[in-house]
Amino acid sequence: MFKEDSDEMLMLRYQRGDTEAFRTLLLRHRMGVTTFAYRYVGDAGAAEDIFQDAFLRLIRRAKHYRPKAKFTTLLYTIVRNLCIDHLRKMEHRRHQSLDAPLRRADGESESLEKMLSGGAPTGARSAFRKELQKLLTRAIEELPDEQREVFLLREYDDLKFREIAKIARATTNTVKSRMRYALANLRKSLARARITEEVVRDEVF
Repeated sequence: MFKEDSDEMLMLRYQRGDTEAFRTLLLRHRMGVTTFAYRYVGDAGAAEDIFQDAFLRLIRRAKHYRPKAKFTTLLYTIVRNLCIDHLRKMEHRRHQSLDAPLRRADGESESLEKMLSGGAPTGARSAFRKELQKLLTRAIEELPDEQREVFLLREYDDLKFREIAKIARATTNTVKSRMRYALANLRKSLARARITEEVVRDEVF
């Protein structure tokens, strides 16, 4: 019903009491937020909790919402802060397999590897893709926090640099610099495993 409405319009509809509009928002951003949170904190259960907490905060703030900036800027600012808070509470990061189950919007469980790849290839290609996902995840986890968040927001959530700058509270040039360093560090990590950037983009993105 609301598929053609912008995020901002959906939020304004919810502000006027339309709960179905908010449900549309939630389903639209569930995958992106949960994946970002998972790759930020390295814990599937925590990623799901962060997703839920983020939208609960949106509910509480709904009456004060004004479409001055893109909805995704507000959403990912909340998600980023929740990720940082989670990591601060942990003595060390948890490292989980990409096969750790995540609950889908319909309540069923599905591995993150399948969710990210958009399907379940069979045979040798499936095994290769799975190993590639693990290598990439490990390389992303090893990035400094500031580089990792910029990379995730850019590559997985397709946000513009100026929007990421608002979320990270940095200048656009600083964000671009972090992205360059992130890509350089990822290339080095993957090169050690003899994996090229072209292979990663063909199989993962």
